[in-house]
Amino acid sequence: MDDYYIAVLKGILVSALRDVQIIDLSHHAPVFNSGIDYVAYMIKHSYKYYPQGTVHLISVESEYRDETPFVTALYDGQYFIGTDNGLFSLIFDNAPEKMVKIEKYTDHEAPNYPAISVFAPVAVHLASGGDISDLGVAYTNMNHKGRILPVLTDSSITGTIIHVNTFGNAVTNITREEFEKVGKGRPFEIMVQGMRHKITRINKYFHETSSGEQLALFNLAGYVEVALNSGNIAEVQHLTTRESNILVKFINK
Repeated sequence: MDDYYIAVLKGILVSALRDVQIIDLSHHAPVFNSGIDYVAYMIKHSYKYYPQGTVHLISVESEYRDETPFVTALYDGQYFIGTDNGLFSLIFDNAPEKMVKIEKYTDHEAPNYPAISVFAPVAVHLASGGDISDLGVAYTNMNHKGRILPVLTDSSITGTIIHVNTFGNAVTNITREEFEKVGKGRPFEIMVQGMRHKITRINKYFHETSSGEQLALFNLAGYVEVALNSGNIAEVQHLTTRESNILVKFINK
């Protein structure tokens, strides 16, 4: 992000919480619905590494609408602040311990910058030990955004790309558990965007594959990730999230 809004946001936080530790997850989310998917993936697979009581301030597609109110949730011992635009349904596997529709701080002079005018003071309140219930009324009608699930058969898995990282590696929606459940130890062929290039093993390390060659591995979050060693597979294969497919075909011995 090339604007000064992040500097303003951090200034508000450090002025109120002198000992606060601010960690930037990302300021480069794609715009619109792709941004929601990107941020949900990033937070879902990183928040569990933070201590209990951590406050996650999430500003993506955050413009207020009656159908997508500002909310804060207590989930798995941590706080999440943002707009209920389907994001939280992608992060949470279960219902949060508490969820509140934010009413405090919403009568503000900067309605187009909720991260500054609403989310920041809510974060200060929670980080200072304030009660989540003081921020508004209980909220249970959370908006849901559908997850894209792979299609499983006895001998194949058809998945899609859900995330492209900084290196151009493409994360699929196929989990290790699904791969092993369908595969049952059989040989396989992974085809990205068609039949031309086939990947026939799962790497443990990137360097197990020659430079310039395609590879697959299970990433830290437990998903099948495809890459181009020393290259950008998303760029070469024109891969985009929610549109590009991957086929895993298992071969009977």
